[in-house]
Amino acid sequence: MFQHRLKRAVAHRLAPTLAQKVLNGSPPETVQVIMEFPTLHSCRSQRLRELIQKEGGRIVYELPLINSLAVELPSEALLRVIPEARVKMVWPDAKAAPCLDVAVPAIGADQVYRTGLTGKGVVVAVIDTGIAPHVDLMKPEPRIVGWYDLVNGKSEPYDDEGHGTHVAGIIAGNGYESEGKYTGVAPGALLVGVKALDHRGSGPISRVIAGIQWVVEHKEEYRIKILNLSLGAPPEEGYRTDPASKAVEAAWRAGLLVCAAAGNMGPRQRTITTPGISPRALTVGSINDQGTIPREDDVINDFSSRGPTIDRLAKPDLVAPGANITSLRVDGGYVSLSGTSMATPMVAGAAALLWEKDPALTPNQVRELLVATAEDRGYNRLIQGAGYLNVGAALEKLAGNQAAPPSPSDDLLFTFFLTLGLQFAPGERRQELLTVLTNHLSAALQKAGWFQTGDTSFYQEHLPQVLYTLGECLFRQPAAEK
Repeated sequence: MFQHRLKRAVAHRLAPTLAQKVLNGSPPETVQVIMEFPTLHSCRSQRLRELIQKEGGRIVYELPLINSLAVELPSEALLRVIPEARVKMVWPDAKAAPCLDVAVPAIGADQVYRTGLTGKGVVVAVIDTGIAPHVDLMKPEPRIVGWYDLVNGKSEPYDDEGHGTHVAGIIAGNGYESEGKYTGVAPGALLVGVKALDHRGSGPISRVIAGIQWVVEHKEEYRIKILNLSLGAPPEEGYRTDPASKAVEAAWRAGLLVCAAAGNMGPRQRTITTPGISPRALTVGSINDQGTIPREDDVINDFSSRGPTIDRLAKPDLVAPGANITSLRVDGGYVSLSGTSMATPMVAGAAALLWEKDPALTPNQVRELLVATAEDRGYNRLIQGAGYLNVGAALEKLAGNQAAPPSPSDDLLFTFFLTLGLQFAPGERRQELLTVLTNHLSAALQKAGWFQTGDTSFYQEHLPQVLYTLGECLFRQPAAEK
């Protein structure tokens, strides 16, 4: 009877897959989990550490960024640890993996180079399998300016799998070995490598979160602007409780633009992986440029994950080339890979170009520029997001916005989601209704002293006749009006 009451008491604090394992009489086994606590103080207590050790467990990572610990312990011990340690929630430490399944001209970056922009000096952190010191990143001068190894603790950059090096090359390779043939999007950008995935190309999501935490802690030291996450894992629940999404939220609040892969689980709907499910992530799907510069024949890859998210939010945010992308190989030379892993650094590199053009831009402004200028390819928003990355158009829009000196302002990326529990009759003019709702919400913000920049909010039909989502737009408030 006592055991039954104990199980009932902890059931609501276990993620569904863990609850099934712990409460349904499965054979005992060692599990690695992420334990979330109500406060930072509670997850740092000595009593908690003693309790975990007493139960035969160990702390793998401390994750103060999200008030959590990654813990390895016997599954049956969770029944005792959760109530005694006042654990808020326990998640399985899911395995994160890379999102794998003539792109630079296709996104307009080659036109940008003619203006002299290369992303020079803009720092991009890459959490992945590592970064090898490829000649395209080391000559004529080294551009790997920071390094942290969560897997093996090595002090010098390396990559024992290859994925991270390929991603880094898409962002910042300068084509040194190929005499400019295989150049990344921002060949003047600087890199900070964080190794969180092992030699098999995978690792627990807690290690990725620990990597995000390290990037946030060292953001000012290395002047990091952008965080690239070409990885993902199936989410257990929505972004409000998902640990990786919470880490992305913290990174966004710290002033980072987080670019995350949508995942390679398409063409099915609702396959966006975490942390790409986070509204704070700039989530990138993949489009096939067909190996040609003209965009007319480009098509969305079947493998590119589709929205909506587990929360029924509209994702991805945009798409970029991710099929047969040639970039750096660990032992020198080049190799072609495909996946949203390859599309994501295209966007990170594009962001670096914008920041070189205007270092005063905020992450929200960079995001808005990239999304607002993406080219609509005629797909559903849950497949293409706002459309096809066009960095040339983003820079043109930025130049247009700079015609008059901007007022000092704060930014608000205002995302509003609306679920309408309505059934529309066939042929009913629902588009007009949604437009009116969008305008009312925008007007309310403007009356509060905010003014809208860029394009108006978009709305998206998720499921026929039932669910609608109003998208996101950037608002600014002049400092004088606060």
